[in-house]
Amino acid sequence: MRKDVIKSLIALKQSEIPFNVIERDIKLPIGRKKIITIPGVRRCGKSTLMEIVINALVQSGVPRENILWLGFDDERLKSLASEELDEVIASYMEMFPDTPIRDVHMFFDEIQLIKDWEYFVLRIYKSYCKNIYVCGSNATMLSTELSSALRGYPLEYEMHPLSFNEYCRFKGISTNSYLEQDWARLRSAFEAYNQESAFPEVVLTAFKSEQLKLLHGYFDTMLLKDLAEHYKISNISVVRYFVKRIMANLTKPTSINAIYKDIKSQGLKVGKDDLYLWVNYICDIFMFVRIPKYSRSLIKEQNSLYKYYCIDNGLRGAILMPQSNDNGKNLENTVFMQLNRTKLSSDKISYYQGDGECDFVFQRNDSVMQLIQVTWDMFDENTREREIAGILEASLSTRCDNLFIVTKDEESVITREGKQINVLPAWKWLLQNN
Repeated sequence: MRKDVIKSLIALKQSEIPFNVIERDIKLPIGRKKIITIPGVRRCGKSTLMEIVINALVQSGVPRENILWLGFDDERLKSLASEELDEVIASYMEMFPDTPIRDVHMFFDEIQLIKDWEYFVLRIYKSYCKNIYVCGSNATMLSTELSSALRGYPLEYEMHPLSFNEYCRFKGISTNSYLEQDWARLRSAFEAYNQESAFPEVVLTAFKSEQLKLLHGYFDTMLLKDLAEHYKISNISVVRYFVKRIMANLTKPTSINAIYKDIKSQGLKVGKDDLYLWVNYICDIFMFVRIPKYSRSLIKEQNSLYKYYCIDNGLRGAILMPQSNDNGKNLENTVFMQLNRTKLSSDKISYYQGDGECDFVFQRNDSVMQLIQVTWDMFDENTREREIAGILEASLSTRCDNLFIVTKDEESVITREGKQINVLPAWKWLLQNN
């Protein structure tokens, strides 16, 4: 009976080829003879990325029957044990006995739902097929866990919600035009992008009420399934409050100890160690990304307070319903997510804090390559001087002279103390750093 289910799912997916999908900026490799893993937050487009690969394969002449796609989130497969995963290969071979298994391209969607799936994938890779793509949403898809289980075989391509360039593509807005009216559209699109969600399904949903319903559904699934169920957390109301507190403190150094004292003052029961575990888990499920304070001392860096950035401005907005004065926080979050989206494995992002502050210190191979300050605007002279002073202090400390200030719409060059600071509007910075 289970083989019949597997066969029907494989056949159904094959019948949908070619898929009607919108291209993404990130491109998965084809023919690398590696296990390609695609971790990332729920609903960010990981499955679509694999469908884009399938379209390219079929367009290049690969027969659709050479595509084995299986989504393990189908309720009929949830009881599948790891030792029964061989039924997937057996089912496919019964369907296509004349197709050499080495010529098959295998796509496993949400495979992390099956315990010990890694060993099945590794066995298939070693014994049968070198063309394997896997994606999933929670911590078992993290590179640290994969590298121990798959021992260096995978190539990882972490997926995120839409970049600004992708957002414009989804909205049908040209990003390559030099016409003034198209630049005006880009400015308007950026303001929407900065406060709305970049999850693909939400972007393609027309009505605000439906967007909010989707985002609340995403949040609840992350909280209840990826967090509470996966890590066996029963204190749901406290963990929900804890997540909201981190959301509210976006872009600021966050003290977990201070949140613990706040929770205890309300008479709620939770251990401090639990909170430190939970914040690790919250990052593991890709809801937040954290960065340390910049320091040349590794010990000081590890003992610093982290800043937390949310995977999606719209998700945060739907849960907290923030006010209009959150534009600056959203902009800093938007800039960070673009840095995080495009960084290499050897890159590192931190924040600078001394007498002044600089939002982002961007390092590559331990060399500080760029300093970035983010502010909504600098019309107020005090704000302008504070932002300039902060980035100049960071420049002196890090010996980096590649300096940028990203604002809503200002574009200029500021020269101070013999250093040049490039001020760019966010929409242009986002497209240039795509």
